[in-house]
Amino acid sequence: MNMRRAALAGAAVTVGLAACGGGGSYATVVDKIRNTGTVVVGTKWDQPGLGLKLGSGEPQGFDTDVARYLVNHLTGGDGVRIVWREAPSSNREALLQNGTVDMIVASYSVTEARRPKVTFGGPYAIVPQDTLVRAGDTSIRKTSDLRGKRICLAEGSNSYRRIVDPPPDGKLDLPAHLVNAANYSDCVRKLAANQLDAVSTENLILAGFAEQDPGRFRLLNDPITNETWAVGLKKGDTETCEAVNQAIAGMWRDGTTERLLRKWFGRTDLVLPSTLPRPVGCP
Repeated sequence: MNMRRAALAGAAVTVGLAACGGGGSYATVVDKIRNTGTVVVGTKWDQPGLGLKLGSGEPQGFDTDVARYLVNHLTGGDGVRIVWREAPSSNREALLQNGTVDMIVASYSVTEARRPKVTFGGPYAIVPQDTLVRAGDTSIRKTSDLRGKRICLAEGSNSYRRIVDPPPDGKLDLPAHLVNAANYSDCVRKLAANQLDAVSTENLILAGFAEQDPGRFRLLNDPITNETWAVGLKKGDTETCEAVNQAIAGMWRDGTTERLLRKWFGRTDLVLPSTLPRPVGCP
Protein backbone atom coordinates (compact mmCIF):
# COMPACT_ATOMS: atom_id res chain seq x y z
CA MET A 1 0.00 0.00 0.00
CA ASN A 2 1.57 3.33 -1.05
CA MET A 3 1.68 6.36 1.26
CA ARG A 4 -1.27 8.16 -0.33
CA ARG A 5 -3.42 5.07 -0.20
CA ALA A 6 -2.40 4.50 3.41
CA ALA A 7 -3.43 8.03 4.25
CA LEU A 8 -6.82 7.43 2.67
CA ALA A 9 -7.25 4.34 4.81
CA GLY A 10 -7.69 6.47 7.93
CA ALA A 11 -10.84 6.99 9.94
CA ALA A 12 -13.89 5.26 8.47
CA VAL A 13 -17.41 6.63 8.59
CA THR A 14 -20.51 4.52 9.06
CA VAL A 15 -22.55 5.37 5.98
CA GLY A 16 -23.02 1.75 4.81
CA LEU A 17 -22.06 2.47 1.17
CA ALA A 18 -23.28 -0.23 -1.18
CA ALA A 19 -20.61 -1.63 -3.49
CA CYS A 20 -22.21 -1.01 -6.89
CA GLY A 21 -21.70 -4.06 -9.05
CA GLY A 22 -18.86 -5.31 -6.84
CA GLY A 23 -20.63 -7.26 -4.09
CA GLY A 24 -20.30 -6.60 -0.38
CA SER A 25 -20.56 -3.32 1.46
CA TYR A 26 -17.97 -0.59 2.09
CA ALA A 27 -17.85 2.29 4.54
CA THR A 28 -16.66 4.89 2.02
CA VAL A 29 -15.99 5.31 -1.69
CA VAL A 30 -12.26 5.32 -0.88
CA ASP A 31 -12.69 1.98 0.91
CA LYS A 32 -14.58 0.52 -2.04
CA ILE A 33 -11.94 1.61 -4.54
CA ARG A 34 -9.17 0.21 -2.35
CA ASN A 35 -10.89 -3.19 -2.10
CA THR A 36 -12.45 -3.63 -5.55
CA GLY A 37 -10.48 -1.42 -7.94
CA THR A 38 -13.81 -0.16 -9.30
CA VAL A 39 -15.82 3.04 -8.90
CA VAL A 40 -19.21 4.00 -10.35
CA VAL A 41 -19.42 7.63 -11.49
CA GLY A 42 -22.64 9.37 -12.41
CA THR A 43 -22.48 12.13 -15.00
CA LYS A 44 -24.58 13.70 -17.73
CA TRP A 45 -24.78 11.96 -21.09
CA ASP A 46 -26.60 14.69 -23.03
CA GLN A 47 -24.57 17.85 -22.36
CA PRO A 48 -21.98 18.69 -25.06
CA GLY A 49 -18.72 19.97 -23.59
CA LEU A 50 -19.54 18.58 -20.13
CA GLY A 51 -20.77 15.01 -20.47
CA LEU A 52 -21.89 13.67 -23.84
CA LYS A 53 -22.14 9.98 -24.69
CA LEU A 54 -22.21 8.93 -28.32
CA GLY A 55 -22.94 5.32 -29.20
CA SER A 56 -21.18 2.72 -27.09
CA GLY A 57 -18.26 4.97 -26.11
CA GLU A 58 -17.62 6.58 -22.74
CA PRO A 59 -19.12 10.00 -22.02
CA GLN A 60 -16.75 12.85 -22.87
CA GLY A 61 -16.48 16.43 -21.60
CA PHE A 62 -15.13 18.70 -18.88
CA ASP A 63 -17.01 16.96 -16.06
CA THR A 64 -15.94 13.48 -17.15
CA ASP A 65 -12.31 14.62 -17.39
CA VAL A 66 -12.58 16.10 -13.90
CA ALA A 67 -13.98 12.78 -12.66
CA ARG A 68 -11.08 10.85 -14.21
CA TYR A 69 -8.55 13.16 -12.51
CA LEU A 70 -10.25 12.82 -9.11
CA VAL A 71 -10.50 9.04 -9.32
CA ASN A 72 -6.82 8.84 -10.25
CA HIS A 73 -5.99 10.88 -7.14
CA LEU A 74 -8.16 8.67 -4.91
CA THR A 75 -6.29 5.59 -6.11
CA GLY A 76 -2.86 7.12 -5.61
CA GLY A 77 -2.20 6.71 -9.33
CA ASP A 78 -2.99 2.99 -9.37
CA GLY A 79 -5.29 1.66 -12.06
CA VAL A 80 -9.02 1.67 -11.36
CA ARG A 81 -12.00 0.80 -13.54
CA ILE A 82 -14.59 3.55 -13.88
CA VAL A 83 -18.15 2.40 -14.58
CA TRP A 84 -20.13 5.31 -16.01
CA ARG A 85 -23.81 5.80 -15.20
CA GLU A 86 -26.14 8.48 -16.52
CA ALA A 87 -27.20 10.88 -13.74
CA PRO A 88 -30.15 13.04 -14.84
CA SER A 89 -30.78 16.11 -12.67
CA SER A 90 -34.05 14.66 -11.40
CA ASN A 91 -32.42 11.46 -10.05
CA ARG A 92 -29.07 12.54 -8.65
CA GLU A 93 -29.94 12.35 -4.93
CA ALA A 94 -31.71 9.01 -5.36
CA LEU A 95 -28.78 7.50 -7.28
CA LEU A 96 -26.45 8.34 -4.38
CA GLN A 97 -28.84 7.28 -1.65
CA ASN A 98 -29.65 3.87 -3.16
CA GLY A 99 -26.03 3.08 -4.06
CA THR A 100 -26.46 3.02 -7.83
CA VAL A 101 -23.49 5.40 -8.12
CA ASP A 102 -20.55 6.13 -5.81
CA MET A 103 -20.05 9.75 -6.82
CA ILE A 104 -21.65 12.27 -9.14
CA VAL A 105 -19.76 14.78 -11.28
CA ALA A 106 -22.54 16.32 -13.35
CA SER A 107 -22.79 20.14 -13.18
CA TYR A 108 -24.12 19.53 -9.64
CA SER A 109 -24.73 22.85 -7.87
CA VAL A 110 -24.51 23.06 -4.09
CA THR A 111 -27.82 24.32 -2.67
CA GLU A 112 -29.19 24.49 0.85
CA ALA A 113 -32.03 22.16 -0.16
CA ARG A 114 -29.58 19.49 -1.34
CA ARG A 115 -27.06 19.64 1.51
CA PRO A 116 -29.17 17.61 4.00
CA LYS A 117 -29.25 14.78 1.43
CA VAL A 118 -25.77 14.92 -0.11
CA THR A 119 -22.19 15.36 1.07
CA PHE A 120 -20.48 17.69 -1.41
CA GLY A 121 -16.78 17.54 -2.19
CA GLY A 122 -15.42 20.78 -3.54
CA PRO A 123 -16.68 22.79 -5.37
CA TYR A 124 -14.33 22.38 -8.31
CA ALA A 125 -15.66 25.41 -10.26
CA ILE A 126 -17.84 28.47 -9.81
CA VAL A 127 -19.94 29.01 -12.93
CA PRO A 128 -22.24 31.98 -13.70
CA GLN A 129 -25.86 31.35 -14.61
CA ASP A 130 -26.76 32.95 -17.93
CA THR A 131 -29.52 32.67 -20.53
CA LEU A 132 -29.70 31.16 -24.02
CA VAL A 133 -32.15 32.50 -26.63
CA ARG A 134 -32.65 32.06 -30.37
CA ALA A 135 -30.11 34.09 -32.30
CA GLY A 136 -32.77 36.05 -34.18
CA ASP A 137 -34.90 36.91 -31.16
CA THR A 138 -34.23 40.62 -30.73
CA SER A 139 -36.88 41.00 -28.01
CA ILE A 140 -34.52 39.52 -25.40
CA ARG A 141 -31.27 41.40 -24.88
CA LYS A 142 -30.84 41.20 -21.10
CA THR A 143 -32.26 39.11 -18.28
CA SER A 144 -34.89 41.70 -17.35
CA ASP A 145 -36.37 41.14 -20.83
CA LEU A 146 -37.47 37.68 -19.67
CA ARG A 147 -40.53 39.19 -18.02
CA GLY A 148 -43.59 37.40 -19.40
CA LYS A 149 -41.50 35.05 -21.58
CA ARG A 150 -41.65 31.26 -21.82
CA ILE A 151 -38.84 29.89 -19.65
CA CYS A 152 -37.70 26.27 -19.58
CA LEU A 153 -38.15 24.24 -16.40
CA ALA A 154 -35.79 21.27 -16.68
CA GLU A 155 -36.86 18.42 -14.41
CA GLY A 156 -34.71 18.24 -11.27
CA SER A 157 -33.01 21.60 -11.85
CA ASN A 158 -33.68 24.75 -9.86
CA SER A 159 -32.07 27.28 -12.23
CA TYR A 160 -35.45 28.65 -13.32
CA ARG A 161 -36.06 29.80 -9.73
CA ARG A 162 -33.32 32.44 -10.08
CA ILE A 163 -35.60 34.15 -12.60
CA VAL A 164 -39.12 33.64 -11.31
CA ASP A 165 -38.71 33.50 -7.50
CA PRO A 166 -37.87 36.30 -5.06
CA PRO A 167 -34.88 36.13 -2.68
CA PRO A 168 -33.63 34.21 -0.81
CA ASP A 169 -34.33 31.17 -3.02
CA GLY A 170 -34.67 33.19 -6.22
CA LYS A 171 -33.17 36.35 -7.59
CA LEU A 172 -35.18 38.37 -10.15
CA ASP A 173 -38.81 37.62 -9.17
CA LEU A 174 -39.99 38.06 -12.76
CA PRO A 175 -43.39 36.81 -13.93
CA ALA A 176 -42.85 34.18 -16.61
CA HIS A 177 -44.51 31.15 -18.21
CA LEU A 178 -42.74 27.90 -17.25
CA VAL A 179 -42.43 25.17 -19.91
CA ASN A 180 -41.60 21.70 -18.61
CA ALA A 181 -38.77 19.68 -20.16
CA ALA A 182 -37.09 16.38 -19.31
CA ASN A 183 -33.57 17.87 -19.24
CA TYR A 184 -31.52 20.69 -20.76
CA SER A 185 -31.09 18.99 -24.12
CA ASP A 186 -34.90 18.83 -24.25
CA CYS A 187 -35.00 22.54 -23.28
CA VAL A 188 -32.72 23.40 -26.20
CA ARG A 189 -34.79 21.30 -28.63
CA LYS A 190 -37.90 23.18 -27.53
CA LEU A 191 -36.10 26.52 -27.83
CA ALA A 192 -35.13 25.67 -31.42
CA ALA A 193 -38.73 24.66 -32.18
CA ASN A 194 -40.08 27.96 -30.79
CA GLN A 195 -41.92 26.12 -28.02
CA LEU A 196 -40.27 28.39 -25.44
CA ASP A 197 -38.26 31.63 -25.47
CA ALA A 198 -35.29 31.13 -23.16
CA VAL A 199 -33.20 28.53 -21.36
CA SER A 200 -31.41 29.76 -18.25
CA THR A 201 -28.75 27.78 -16.41
CA GLU A 202 -24.97 27.78 -15.97
CA ASN A 203 -23.17 29.33 -18.92
CA LEU A 204 -20.86 26.36 -19.56
CA ILE A 205 -23.91 24.13 -20.10
CA LEU A 206 -25.45 26.65 -22.49
CA ALA A 207 -22.17 27.28 -24.32
CA GLY A 208 -21.83 23.55 -25.06
CA PHE A 209 -25.24 23.48 -26.74
CA ALA A 210 -24.54 26.71 -28.64
CA GLU A 211 -21.22 25.30 -29.93
CA GLN A 212 -23.02 22.18 -31.15
CA ASP A 213 -25.29 24.22 -33.45
CA PRO A 214 -23.33 27.38 -34.41
CA GLY A 215 -25.33 30.46 -35.30
CA ARG A 216 -28.68 29.16 -34.09
CA PHE A 217 -28.57 30.43 -30.49
CA ARG A 218 -27.20 33.41 -28.58
CA LEU A 219 -25.99 33.76 -25.00
CA LEU A 220 -27.08 36.99 -23.33
CA ASN A 221 -23.79 37.30 -21.41
CA ASP A 222 -25.82 38.87 -18.60
CA PRO A 223 -25.09 36.64 -15.57
CA ILE A 224 -27.75 36.19 -12.90
CA THR A 225 -25.89 34.35 -10.11
CA ASN A 226 -22.75 32.28 -9.55
CA GLU A 227 -23.34 28.56 -9.04
CA THR A 228 -20.91 26.19 -7.30
CA TRP A 229 -20.30 22.85 -9.04
CA ALA A 230 -19.28 20.11 -6.65
CA VAL A 231 -18.87 16.34 -6.43
CA GLY A 232 -21.89 14.58 -4.97
CA LEU A 233 -21.25 11.80 -2.45
CA LYS A 234 -23.53 9.74 -0.23
CA LYS A 235 -24.45 11.70 2.87
CA GLY A 236 -21.88 11.18 5.62
CA ASP A 237 -18.93 10.01 3.49
CA THR A 238 -16.55 12.52 5.08
CA GLU A 239 -13.38 10.56 4.32
CA THR A 240 -13.97 10.57 0.56
CA CYS A 241 -15.13 14.19 0.66
CA GLU A 242 -11.86 15.28 2.29
CA ALA A 243 -9.85 13.25 -0.22
CA VAL A 244 -11.83 14.83 -3.09
CA ASN A 245 -11.09 18.30 -1.69
CA GLN A 246 -7.37 17.50 -1.69
CA ALA A 247 -7.62 16.28 -5.28
CA ILE A 248 -9.48 19.41 -6.41
CA ALA A 249 -6.85 21.64 -4.82
CA GLY A 250 -4.16 19.67 -6.66
CA MET A 251 -6.10 19.91 -9.93
CA TRP A 252 -6.07 23.71 -9.69
CA ARG A 253 -2.49 23.86 -8.41
CA ASP A 254 -1.01 21.83 -11.27
CA GLY A 255 -2.97 23.71 -13.95
CA THR A 256 -5.22 20.79 -14.95
CA THR A 257 -8.50 22.63 -14.33
CA GLU A 258 -7.57 25.58 -16.51
CA ARG A 259 -6.25 23.25 -19.21
CA LEU A 260 -9.49 21.27 -19.24
CA LEU A 261 -11.61 24.43 -19.34
CA ARG A 262 -9.62 25.66 -22.36
CA LYS A 263 -9.87 22.22 -23.99
CA TRP A 264 -13.67 22.18 -23.86
CA PHE A 265 -14.61 25.88 -23.88
CA GLY A 266 -11.59 27.73 -25.24
CA ARG A 267 -13.38 28.52 -28.51
CA THR A 268 -16.12 30.44 -26.73
CA ASP A 269 -15.96 34.08 -25.65
CA LEU A 270 -16.79 33.21 -22.04
CA VAL A 271 -14.69 34.35 -19.11
CA LEU A 272 -13.76 30.93 -17.75
CA PRO A 273 -13.36 30.07 -14.04
CA SER A 274 -9.83 30.96 -12.96
CA THR A 275 -9.47 30.36 -9.20
CA LEU A 276 -9.84 27.48 -6.78
CA PRO A 277 -13.21 27.81 -5.00
CA ARG A 278 -13.41 27.67 -1.24
CA PRO A 279 -14.60 24.21 -0.06
CA VAL A 280 -18.12 24.03 1.33
CA GLY A 281 -16.99 21.60 4.04
CA CYS A 282 -17.53 17.88 4.65
CA PRO A 283 -20.25 17.48 7.32
